[in-house]
Amino acid sequence: MEDLGGTVLTAAGAFAATNLDDLLVLSVLFLSARTRPVPRLWKIWIGQYIGIGILTGVAAAAALALTPVPIEWVGFLGLVPLVLGCYALIKVSRPSGDPPKPRSLTVPVVVAVTVANGGDNISVYIPLFHSLGPTASVVTGLTFAVLVAVWCAAGYWLTAHPKVGAFCRRAGNWAIPVVYVALGLTIIVRSGIIALLFQR
Repeated sequence: MEDLGGTVLTAAGAFAATNLDDLLVLSVLFLSARTRPVPRLWKIWIGQYIGIGILTGVAAAAALALTPVPIEWVGFLGLVPLVLGCYALIKVSRPSGDPPKPRSLTVPVVVAVTVANGGDNISVYIPLFHSLGPTASVVTGLTFAVLVAVWCAAGYWLTAHPKVGAFCRRAGNWAIPVVYVALGLTIIVRSGIIALLFQR
């Protein structure tokens, strides 16, 4: 009989360790949702679930097949928030009497940002799933699913402070695109894709 309590604790620790930076991503998405009509909150939740599901599924499949995953190439997905941020900054900087119309962050975009920010998830989850039996793997997956909801709630809560809301109303048009650009650049650099390209 597998120690399910220990499995849950191990899964929770792995999820927390690999998704601390994801709180920043979620906070940015929820800030965007608070300051403009898009993205809708349900799109953020669904996109986050699909993104984490993809990372978990890839890791589990790789562990089962004992196949290495080229994590560096995930860095290309960092172009998604980078392009979104640059586009928004260009729109904001244009001299105009009217504020720029917000562009909707679709579920696929939220998924891409989540996956792009999850290279470390795959590197940790592969050996984790490789060490687990079938039952423990299912329990781990369910634990991840519960913690995604916790993470989404935490990301939303972090943007609920009145001072945060006031800041977003004053500087949201500039602050959110800048954070997107910084996030995209961080994902690309941290993934190692630049070094990989220069090696070829």
